[in-house]
Amino acid sequence: MTTTPRTGPDPASVSRPVHSEAPATDNRPRPRPLLALVLAAQFMALLDVFIVNVAAPTIGTELHASGAQLQLVIAGYAITYSVLLITGARLGDRFGHGRVHLAGLALFTAASLACGLAQGVTELIVFRLVQGAGSAVMIPQVLSLIQRNFTGEARMRALGVYSAVLAVGAAAGQVVGGVLVSADLFGTGWRPVFLVNVPVGLALLAAGARVLLPGDRRTPRDRSRGLDLPGLVLLGAAVSLCTVPLVLGQEEDWPLWSWLSLAAAAVLFAVFCGYEARLARRGGAPLITPSVLRHPGMGLAVFRIMAVMAVNGGFLFVLTLYVQGGLGYSALRAGLSFAPTAVVFGIVGLTWRHWPASWQRLLTPAGFVITALAALGVGLSLRDGGEGGVALYAAYTGLGVGLALAFSPTLTRALSTVPPRYAADASGLLATVTQLGQLVGVAGFGTLCFNRLESLGPSEAYTSAKALLACMFALAGTAAVGAVSGLVLRRR
Repeated sequence: MTTTPRTGPDPASVSRPVHSEAPATDNRPRPRPLLALVLAAQFMALLDVFIVNVAAPTIGTELHASGAQLQLVIAGYAITYSVLLITGARLGDRFGHGRVHLAGLALFTAASLACGLAQGVTELIVFRLVQGAGSAVMIPQVLSLIQRNFTGEARMRALGVYSAVLAVGAAAGQVVGGVLVSADLFGTGWRPVFLVNVPVGLALLAAGARVLLPGDRRTPRDRSRGLDLPGLVLLGAAVSLCTVPLVLGQEEDWPLWSWLSLAAAAVLFAVFCGYEARLARRGGAPLITPSVLRHPGMGLAVFRIMAVMAVNGGFLFVLTLYVQGGLGYSALRAGLSFAPTAVVFGIVGLTWRHWPASWQRLLTPAGFVITALAALGVGLSLRDGGEGGVALYAAYTGLGVGLALAFSPTLTRALSTVPPRYAADASGLLATVTQLGQLVGVAGFGTLCFNRLESLGPSEAYTSAKALLACMFALAGTAAVGAVSGLVLRRR
């Protein structure tokens, strides 16, 4: 079957107002209050990720956590989040996106309270896993609700605001995390970075009961879809077998079990793909619907989003360790250092659709190229152990531009052409890929960083610009692969 070579809507047609917001009726929530509510929840969940990123060194000091345990505090959240996202989307299909969103929000809020009260690093890791599960139930409903309640140009605008919220959440997370850790409220150290979610979550639950529940009904087709528990088990096992050795292998000096685990992960991924294909042929409801993956441009979008999120996750984790450990920045100063990247990301994410139509096809590959150059700029600016000066902040700004151009057009175009009946599957798939990319970035580039630090000797731990430079070169290489994919890996 021949398909069009385009990976999304014609750039010239992006700004044409084809449809508007789906009208509110007696049994349908009003689109604008709905968008504000679900994006506020998205913002809170994202804020938590970046708050924890800034707080990681303080958590490590106060709880005497090893490097691997710190990675698990951050990556543990992403493990359950990424594995359960598609199932979370399917739950929304079966039981109503509004009520499932609120159920996930309640679990996330309770887990945040438990994280803030944790007495040891093991408890914190466990509660972070639960927090990730709450997000996995809550967050897929955001894109699904946007898909079902907005159409045409209104959907494009809503997705643009969604992308901007991702960036603002990143910036706010860095800054708020720095403020809360530096303030050391009542001698509680890092704990307020989790406890801040509790009052916000309770307020959103109260508002959500009024905005989301009226008319939140599922269709007969939605009720008929199974949850694909065997697929969930296979995917969860594969992700876990891949992640654990990446996080723990370095500290354990890469024992035999770590290599066997990675090999088993590859086998299970293959088994998972085969099982999903057979289930679809039998008329079942696979975790990842093959027809969604075959949708024009979706395969390329998956690859691009995985690449850009791996670069983003790896960059933030590695650089946070360096500026706080190597340069001695406070948590607040470290958070403010990343603000230019996130603010520029938000501005570009909101405005790229209004740029000339002739530019649109080149935005994503150009974004990857800019990201690669900016990552090199960060590494070279800090290579002598100094603070980098103006050149460093120029590189931070370039990174925001590059990441936004690599991510926002890719996500928007992929989702804007998916039929509403596949909204949950497409949303769950792309949200899963987003989190897997972050997970791979933290685990992979974090491992590279710790490996380089160890090779330089214990006296230079967390202080070596050489380790940072090696990571920046690796990040630039990953972005370069993304640029090539954007130019040549198109469905035809």
